[in-house]
Amino acid sequence: MLTVEGLRSRYGRIEVLHGLDLQVDSGEIVTVVGANGAGKTTLLRCLSGVQPVSAGKITFRGEALTTVPAYKRLSRGLAQSPEGRQIFTNLSVEENLRLGAFLYSDDRVQKDMDDAFAMFPILREKRNLAAGGLSGGQQQMLAMARALMGRPSCLLLDEPSMGLAPIIVQQIFDVVSGLKALGVTVLLVEQNAFGALKIADRGYVMETGTITMQGAAAELIADPRIREAYLGI
Repeated sequence: MLTVEGLRSRYGRIEVLHGLDLQVDSGEIVTVVGANGAGKTTLLRCLSGVQPVSAGKITFRGEALTTVPAYKRLSRGLAQSPEGRQIFTNLSVEENLRLGAFLYSDDRVQKDMDDAFAMFPILREKRNLAAGGLSGGQQQMLAMARALMGRPSCLLLDEPSMGLAPIIVQQIFDVVSGLKALGVTVLLVEQNAFGALKIADRGYVMETGTITMQGAAAELIADPRIREAYLGI
């Protein structure tokens, strides 16, 4: 579904992605793990089109995506739930969700919203409240639900567990795991390597803008180098 070949990106004269190769097949949950500053968020920003690509190729569902503007990528089936949530704090929960469905005006929008509320029941309770009044975990739920309102075939999910209590992190990962049954492919970027690899099919390890390891998630969890560097074992 998604192929990245030789991807490079820079901030000014400083290159931060150094020729990445990555593949995500339809129906998979693939995770990219690594320390803060490894370039994981920059990778997702390149995929969603908000970060310039200096070299390389992005192919999505057989279409060259590298030069497609960011605002057109959602209609192709690619949506991002960004790091830091980036919800509209002065708008209500429901208004945030409706903005996620801005491409659509059909009757299915209400069903999509009902599905979002079924996925995250607390959002139904708070649907008329300003999103800025939600807890951090609730804001993360809203950011994910808003992205799903765009009906993506592939969801780019950036650090959904960041700064959240363990019980909320588990709820978030349970939802991510359940997206496979809904036909949504997921590319998950996480510092929480153990949690991400537990729910993923495959994984990539990223260090300072390069992919250093890749393989089946179960194999990566069992690798002594990963266990020492990222799992604290």
